[in-house]
Amino acid sequence: MTDDRAPVDGPQGEAPEDGIGPARRPRSTDPLELGFTPRKPVPWLAPLLLISTGLRTLLALLFGAYLDKRELQNSLEARIERQVGPDGGLWLDYVADLGDGFDATYSIAYLLAQRELEVDGHRLPRAQTLVMGGDQVYPSASYGAYEDRCKGPYQAALPGTPPERPTLFAVPGNHDWYDGLTAFLRLFVRTRDRHFGGWATGQFRSYFAVELPADWWLLGLDDQSGSYLDDPQLTYFDGVARKLGPQSRVILAVAAPTWVKAVDQPTAYDSIDYFIRTIVAPTGARVRLLISGDLHHYARYAGPDRQLITCGSGGAYLYPTHHLPERIEVPPRDTLARRASPSRPYDLAARFPDKARSRRYGWGVFARLPWRNPGFGTLLGIVHTLLMLAMAGVTADRAGGAEQRLFSVPLVAMLLVTMLGAALFAKPPSATGKRHARHWILGVGHGLAHVGLAAAGTWAWLSLPLHDWTWPWPAVAAAVLYGPVIGFLASELVAAYLLVAGAFGVNLNELFAGQGIEDSKAFLRMRIDPDGTLTVYPVAVDRVARDWKLNPDQSPESSWLVPSAPLTPRLAEPPITIR
Repeated sequence: MTDDRAPVDGPQGEAPEDGIGPARRPRSTDPLELGFTPRKPVPWLAPLLLISTGLRTLLALLFGAYLDKRELQNSLEARIERQVGPDGGLWLDYVADLGDGFDATYSIAYLLAQRELEVDGHRLPRAQTLVMGGDQVYPSASYGAYEDRCKGPYQAALPGTPPERPTLFAVPGNHDWYDGLTAFLRLFVRTRDRHFGGWATGQFRSYFAVELPADWWLLGLDDQSGSYLDDPQLTYFDGVARKLGPQSRVILAVAAPTWVKAVDQPTAYDSIDYFIRTIVAPTGARVRLLISGDLHHYARYAGPDRQLITCGSGGAYLYPTHHLPERIEVPPRDTLARRASPSRPYDLAARFPDKARSRRYGWGVFARLPWRNPGFGTLLGIVHTLLMLAMAGVTADRAGGAEQRLFSVPLVAMLLVTMLGAALFAKPPSATGKRHARHWILGVGHGLAHVGLAAAGTWAWLSLPLHDWTWPWPAVAAAVLYGPVIGFLASELVAAYLLVAGAFGVNLNELFAGQGIEDSKAFLRMRIDPDGTLTVYPVAVDRVARDWKLNPDQSPESSWLVPSAPLTPRLAEPPITIR
């Protein structure tokens, strides 16, 4: 990974003597001035992206062990960092799932970079430590994606290093793992140029341990999307455990909220439970806070001695909150692990957006899905046009038996493709969790609905004189006139299916991914006082900025771009105090 691409201070763009000075401030919002290209949100239902993402997920499942670079990290330095503020306490930020569209990602980066935020009467200074909790880039890990969707926006938000020299630590998520962690290691685990905009990178492996004030500890795990923890990582944390004691309190940062996912996948929490049970618990230390991203919302579960917080709202599309279980047991009672910690109940204490607003977002699928995913509508239009032509060729019955049988072959094939595609859409082979009867029922019902739409479209087509034209003009007319109309109607049918299926907990991700909702974003700002009190401020933004202008403030650490209309952060819930 190369250094910042924007030109730097000095004659003819010469680099400053230290090699890590702030990049020259841009004179416009042109990508050549910014040094990166602000990207639109990922169109998650785009056909090529669906195929490539499915292939990457499948390859990660099949060959993840062969691409695993964690064993090789044993040759890297095994350092334990220490972070303490000038007053003996510390301000700590947490953000996750951030590298998507520019407006949402930069809105959060901009807030993180400001010297101070005033939120609901609380004055929150810029944090001295920033933790990125996974999925720093979408849709896949690559040099260009990291530069445009992650590093570039964060450099624009904090181009120069402030006097307190904030430090950055990052946990890899499943999207960071799609290239075997290569780009992640080159960006966050470097031996030179250890900076990320105005933040200094602080880790030497894909996992880390940080000693915080008042015997608090921050531990960041890399479980490679739920696989076994590797031996070098366990050895590293064995060394960390020797510094823990009965008075120690731990913040554990992981890639996914497996405490929630364990409701449907009882084994999902096993790796975290193993780590807590074998590394942390024997020292007498207590894990007081578990934080993760992966699910793109804010949710907090409160238990007898621990808070479980999901905050994956750093920039990626919104994920619903109205289907979250009101109570979970962690670890789940039906885990297959022969040894497990005692199960304890955790109640859903807060969520953002709230349940009613999350439901309202779901209804927006009819307007947002065709607009956000034009390629998906085009694909549906092509499939339905071919299906209509096959049906029309059989229904018209203008030809002899042999020709009619010839037309029947593609019709049968198209019907099979339609039904199979709808069934797999309800539960793709790469998706985790079990396939239940509701997946089959909804998938088959979805396929039959498309067949019904195709039959209605065929009836409408045959009622027009266009189908009587000389070949190939009927096919041309179908492509030009019928295709766009049926593509839009098929998109609305998919939207209706997603809304119905979402009510049964099926295709919830697709219901919201297809909408690409940029609003309702959040991050955590935490304060550890010298006396050991931890206060968590969940900072929420109801609406991200969509119009940006150059910042008239030319100081080195001031953001390059500022929102044309001020961002108005608020607390998703009152501050949470942990002692």
